[in-house]
Amino acid sequence: MDIATGSSHILAVTDLEVSRRYYVETLGFAETHKVDGWAFLSLGNFHVRLGHCPDITPISQAQDHSWFAYVTVTDARSLYADYVRRGVTLWYPLADRPWGSREFAIVTPDQHRIVFGQALKLQGDA
Repeated sequence: MDIATGSSHILAVTDLEVSRRYYVETLGFAETHKVDGWAFLSLGNFHVRLGHCPDITPISQAQDHSWFAYVTVTDARSLYADYVRRGVTLWYPLADRPWGSREFAIVTPDQHRIVFGQALKLQGDA
């Protein structure tokens, strides 16, 4: 039985307008809805809700748990090249990983980290 029909990532940001613009203008997200204190954004089937929280502790102080999403994409190489052209801050560059994925990661203005990965066919896969 299919119970879950989608998901949305909720992120606290210190400056809603700065973050909203970054996601839309730099990362290519579409704004799907906006209410006081919130921006609802999407990049294909990847949905993010940004909530204005000016007094939050920076996510960069969360040590090893500062990334919040692994987004599966169809063409990591093209998206990576596009983001590099746009000046997106990288957490780590594009590389093929031993677990069968081509991936890279970015850092947002509030230091949230997003990993984008494309599944690769592993040796021995049918």
